Amino acid sequence: MLNVSITSRRSGGLGRTLVLALGTFGVGTDAFVLAGFLPDMAASLDVSTAAAGQAVTVFAVAYAVASPVVATLTARVPRRLLLVTALVALGLANAASALAPNLPVLLVTRVLAAVAAAAYTPTAGAVAARLVPPEQRARALAVVVGGLTAATALGVPLGDAIGALLGWRAALWLVAALCLVTAVAVAALTPPLPGAAPVPLTVRLAALRRPGVLAVLPLTVLGMAAAYTGYAFAEPALETVGVTGSGTAWMLAAYGLGAIAGNLAAGVAADRIGPAKVLTVGYAAMAATMTAFALLSATDARSLPTVAALAAAWGAASWCQTPPQQHRLIGAAPDQAPLLVALNSSAIYLGIGAGTLVGGLTIPTGAGAMFTVAAVLALAALAWLTTTTRATTPDGVPRET
Repeated sequence: MLNVSITSRRSGGLGRTLVLALGTFGVGTDAFVLAGFLPDMAASLDVSTAAAGQAVTVFAVAYAVASPVVATLTARVPRRLLLVTALVALGLANAASALAPNLPVLLVTRVLAAVAAAAYTPTAGAVAARLVPPEQRARALAVVVGGLTAATALGVPLGDAIGALLGWRAALWLVAALCLVTAVAVAALTPPLPGAAPVPLTVRLAALRRPGVLAVLPLTVLGMAAAYTGYAFAEPALETVGVTGSGTAWMLAAYGLGAIAGNLAAGVAADRIGPAKVLTVGYAAMAATMTAFALLSATDARSLPTVAALAAAWGAASWCQTPPQQHRLIGAAPDQAPLLVALNSSAIYLGIGAGTLVGGLTIPTGAGAMFTVAAVLALAALAWLTTTTRATTPDGVPRET
């Protein structure tokens, strides 16, 4: 009887992962949508654009810190209940953000949203893997992660367009509605699945002491900081290179399409030529792209097609990091692969938070300075990669010494 139930559950499992991907699409949109209308939000709350950027920073840092803690505390909670609760909490947190009367209240609601997102995303991936036969797990995980990358291509530009037409609060109401509708769909379509024995937080963090892991995770933070120094301030930065009004949404869409292409290409290339070579190309491309933006912001010789191409390259260089970094982590400690992938997700958001903080400190001096700092961070990531991969396996995985 049990075998029949498992077979029945798994037979339609791959299709059911689509509703989980809709949830990660909501999470991704929520994480990055503010970049499209920071100046308007700042004006509404009577703060500077740099101060408003703290809303992006606190979300990213809170996600990074909360992820391992939430995973430990909720390990025994039935999976469907946890997914639905996280989506409802995310929806309510976005509604509270939309109603925030001032920046301090907004920051508190962004922290609450980050905690809910940290509960949802890893759980969605784990549930997707359990819904399908072993030979379909990679595809199921790709579908769920695809929701995040699709958010950069579709969700963020859509939020920017809605923000331009109806205001930034309307965009957050849209995210809230998406999360609540998805919660209903997940409750209806996801089968009941039990929780698991919790992994103590000390065990989770002990993995950080492994030499191979120590070489990889700081690079994730540094690389994502370089990528996101300018992203949260994309609207004022793009204005310095001749992009205004609805053009911002189109440039963010170009960034998102580049992110999807870079993520997919990096996964294939990492298997063929090794993760270290993919990362080398990615960081070099990021440094070149940021330098080009800095130079473009200092001249009147501007072209929208050129800016669109640079935006796509920016997205590709930003999101080509994740597949090879996960490859290196799994190679460094295969026995702790799920844990290390989760820690890498925390490092991604920590890097996003750090980059946004740096961007907020540099944007008052001009977009050129901000892009220059981003280029320097990309070169620092390249230097870290070169230094830490001198003693590696042939595919670029750090050896433990």
